[in-house]
Amino acid sequence: MNKHITLLIAALTLYTMAHAQTLPKPPVAPLKPRKITSPGGTRIDNYYWLNNRDDKAVISYLTAENAYTESVLAPQKALEETLFTEMKGRIKQQDQSVPYKDGAYYYQTNFVQGGEYPIYVRKKGSLDAPEELMFDCNALAKGHNYYNLGGYEVSDNDELAIFCEDTVSRRLYTLRVKNLKTGQIYPEVIPNVEAGDFAWATDNKTFFYVKKDVQTLLGYQVYRHVLGTDPKIDVLVYEEKDNQFYMSLYRMKSKKYVAIVSDHNGVTTEYRLLEASKPTGTFKVFYPRERGHEYDIQHIGSTFYVRTNYKAQNFRLMEAADNLATTTNRSAWKEVIPNRADVFLQNMDVFTNHLVLGERKDGLAKLRVINQKTKADEYLQFTDPAYVAGIGNNPDLNTNILRFGYSSMTTPASTFDYNMDTKAMTLMKEQPVLGGFDKTNYVSERAFVTARDGVNVPVSIVYRKGTPKDGTSPVLQYAYGSYGSNTEPGFSANRLSLLDRGFIYAIAHIRGGQEMGRAWYDDGKLLKKKNTFNDFVDVSKWLIANKYAAPDKLFALGGSAGGLLMGAVINQSPELYRGVVAAVPFVDVVTTMLDESIPLTTGEFEEWGNPKKKEYYDYMLSYSPYDQVSKQTYPNLLVTTGLHDSQVQYWEPAKWVAKLRTMKTGNNVLLLHTNMEAGHGGASGRFNALKEVAMEYAFMLQLAGKGEL
Repeated sequence: MNKHITLLIAALTLYTMAHAQTLPKPPVAPLKPRKITSPGGTRIDNYYWLNNRDDKAVISYLTAENAYTESVLAPQKALEETLFTEMKGRIKQQDQSVPYKDGAYYYQTNFVQGGEYPIYVRKKGSLDAPEELMFDCNALAKGHNYYNLGGYEVSDNDELAIFCEDTVSRRLYTLRVKNLKTGQIYPEVIPNVEAGDFAWATDNKTFFYVKKDVQTLLGYQVYRHVLGTDPKIDVLVYEEKDNQFYMSLYRMKSKKYVAIVSDHNGVTTEYRLLEASKPTGTFKVFYPRERGHEYDIQHIGSTFYVRTNYKAQNFRLMEAADNLATTTNRSAWKEVIPNRADVFLQNMDVFTNHLVLGERKDGLAKLRVINQKTKADEYLQFTDPAYVAGIGNNPDLNTNILRFGYSSMTTPASTFDYNMDTKAMTLMKEQPVLGGFDKTNYVSERAFVTARDGVNVPVSIVYRKGTPKDGTSPVLQYAYGSYGSNTEPGFSANRLSLLDRGFIYAIAHIRGGQEMGRAWYDDGKLLKKKNTFNDFVDVSKWLIANKYAAPDKLFALGGSAGGLLMGAVINQSPELYRGVVAAVPFVDVVTTMLDESIPLTTGEFEEWGNPKKKEYYDYMLSYSPYDQVSKQTYPNLLVTTGLHDSQVQYWEPAKWVAKLRTMKTGNNVLLLHTNMEAGHGGASGRFNALKEVAMEYAFMLQLAGKGEL
């Protein structure tokens, strides 16, 4: 079929979908003006009333929006089913992870045919030993619309396991203890804990956990519990008084220490340590919090390795003696790896005879292995133009085998074992992709785009061989660009459904992440946040100018803070995009950051700024997608959210859509889909989540004229 006719049919289809007389009109949210006054200024919010999930009128409105979305998207349901079946068909349902050894046991995660959730098992001493069931999440999820096992921790004697569960998707987990020998679940039930943040003492009966504030959802208290006692008498061992800090807790790899970590979102770090053999002792500060000083530590033998940004923007590696009476004296630390302007020291792992560093250079991940005896070092070599490689699960200090993960835009997630002495590299598993996938059918590229201020932005691109690069192809452009989080150019089996239908996929590694080093993050936050949006728009223009994208077939996708990105770029340059998917978007920046009762707000001041200060208020207001909605033609827009979202509250996208309905011009569709049973991550389970992906993909495929079954 002629491509112009195909595109016309797609456009007419969506126009008809939105305007057919048999379909309901879009819901209209009532205007209920509310004055919001702060030290930074005063605003009127007409839709603040949507901030109440217990209000029947709110639920009715969200339900009406869902019904409208379902009606408008009805013509694409067959395509959604095809996509869902296709994506599900690529998953090897009977599957298992590569085992790893921790102590006397090998641990593994299994999936069974038709199972939504993982099954955790172990084998003692040998992979040929009988399999012991730890947790069958399919059984645990029965009776729940949502289920997530938030992690487990096995005691030193290998007999007990702490675990925690969330059945609401509010990220308030309930902690339990299971006897792995008998299968008994102990009677203690501890609600409202942080997922995975627990640690056993060496006595196999005492453990520590982090309690969360049920309103702000911040972990702020560490308790000590003794198995067999009433949790009501648990001892509070530490409380974080500053609500701008996030808190975590874990047992260090050496097993000697339990660590409490307080982190002020990219600004300040503080560790407290306690010897696990002395659970009733006092946690001692490794190095006291100091604004601007971030660090993390690893312990082995008589040494602490310290990754620190002290006088080192891209971080350097130092070492300190295992003596908590002296670690607070930073002048006693010794430099191991200096700061480098062109290399970002991202993370590390320690072994008895080796040190492994995760680094980044020119936007790509590097793995560096240092022999502690000979001091010789080497970088592992990878050949794909765009890829991700990262240190894997290595609980054994005394091994010479490094487990690491690798993926590229054409290579599925792969697990490797690397012998750090012989240099032998063994592929342990490449994640199977069923349905006839052949990686040689796809091509990946990497480019640098010069942004408006002269900065070069990396872009990772993938497409199926034979896809035209002559300005006629649809392109989906993705980015995140916040919190220093890197958007890695890894593999997605779901994405094949777009690539096989002629889409080109591009990741814009925009400022706000740390792909190009710490300065890349610093230049995309606070009063430099607009660099993030400008980078994305400039990459979009480059994709069109260089004939990757047809001028009328460029699509954009982003979620959470990436949803803020979507809102900002369509306010700035709506004409560039044929369609946009904004998933759980953070779009009401000023109102949210003014309300310290909303989960996670206070910890975000160092990312976005505190709007109670006028300088930040004015800057945030100038880009906040909700506040900057104007009378203009916006792209076709699909917005998704979850009623129980704990990170971006559902009312942000709901208010944004309500305001867009009254302001936008033209006939492009505007749709809001609220998952009434899920939170920030959407539906739980490995298959249910695909239904939302299928809906988003079908939306874009129809608009691109690629919706043929």
